Amino acid sequence: MQVQLGRIVFATLAGLASIGGAAAQAAPGEDGFVAVKGSHFVRKGQPYYIAGTNLWYGGYLGAPSGVGQRARLTRELDRLKALGINNVRVLAVSEKTAMKSAVSPATTAAPGEYDEQLLKGLDFLMAELGKRDMTAVLYLNNFWQWSGGMTQYLNWFTGSPAHDPNASKDYERFMAENARFYSNDKAQAAYRQVIAHIVGRVNTVTGRAYRDDPAILSWQLANEPRPGNSKATKAEKTVYIKWIADTARYIRSLDARHMVSSGSEGLAGSSQDEQLYLDAHRTPDIAYLTYHLWPANWGWFDPKRADQTWAGMMDKSLHYLNLHIDDAKRLGKPIVLEEFGLNRDGASFAIGSGTTVRDRFYGEVFGLIQQRAAQGDPVAGWNFWAWGGAGRAANADYWWKPGNDFVGDPPQEEQGLYSVFDSDAATLKVIGAAAQRLHGLEGGKR
Repeated sequence: MQVQLGRIVFATLAGLASIGGAAAQAAPGEDGFVAVKGSHFVRKGQPYYIAGTNLWYGGYLGAPSGVGQRARLTRELDRLKALGINNVRVLAVSEKTAMKSAVSPATTAAPGEYDEQLLKGLDFLMAELGKRDMTAVLYLNNFWQWSGGMTQYLNWFTGSPAHDPNASKDYERFMAENARFYSNDKAQAAYRQVIAHIVGRVNTVTGRAYRDDPAILSWQLANEPRPGNSKATKAEKTVYIKWIADTARYIRSLDARHMVSSGSEGLAGSSQDEQLYLDAHRTPDIAYLTYHLWPANWGWFDPKRADQTWAGMMDKSLHYLNLHIDDAKRLGKPIVLEEFGLNRDGASFAIGSGTTVRDRFYGEVFGLIQQRAAQGDPVAGWNFWAWGGAGRAANADYWWKPGNDFVGDPPQEEQGLYSVFDSDAATLKVIGAAAQRLHGLEGGKR
């Protein structure tokens, strides 16, 4: 595919022109855009904390036709706003793939070919967030295959079959292969074309360019980018660090008003190499650190043996949280726990099953983050995974099929695995109380 360099250059120049005009209007953090001051977020001159969720499918619900459900989307946002949620983390683009464990339709049918209905869905979502004074983190790629992601880029440009680890069960192979994305020149050129297309887009609902929209909290390079598998080499780690720095710098060349984040899971996504995690976030074009917490996925917790595995899981989880907050202190940057979750009681997927263990886990996580934030540590907030809202699993085996409701669990997982539904009253009470406590820290300037 021949990359349309002219379009990218034009978008870059237009972005720089827009930036220059904005800089004359207000200082960072004073103009409605979220910015970093010291090691904390500020907005409109006041401290700003994220009490958020993951709503990866928000742009899908916003579409004017097809999979869109705009009435549901507005109800979901109203419910989240009432809970005290002020931020959502959203999949901005997806790639069409033959893999069964991926969502469909997709934003990008082929390099340079976009589904305008889904992009209008993202426009609608951003407009509705703006009405509610909420913000979004928009991620522009995915290390995992459930939205096509890096796997599909490699399929387009190397001709290699799109490897679906849900089918092969070989995640080590998958991760090693996916890391080739960072050094594939054609894939990187196409990825940057997508970045320029989204960052330079004018919202069809508001008439406002995305680069000028304060409802965007940050652009994110990808969902959970990794340098390779658990045995990533020094060379692979070097390529990964450079990719983060170069891509963040490129986004900032198009749009210097918005922050850029990596989407990293932390140590779990860094081959357990703390120095790699620090180096990946050291570049000045990455505004803040991110990390995720998945005790069951990492083998720390067995939901079918909750009593026996709880204590060990919580020890490891709290250590993991504290370690990353301490890393943020070392770099002098804010940090967001942008994914965490736990199974329903007994590892059930049924919406009527209990959430006692999950609610206890949420309480512990919220408590530690609140404590560290109140102490003045560089904690910028949290996004729980994930909002299922009014969505419901449609199939007896709980696996998603095209045409089913979107919920918090993407198609690579059972629908109900980690979703928080609007009927989970006890969980909603825990989330709402935690959001209220966190927002309580916003009352005065640091």
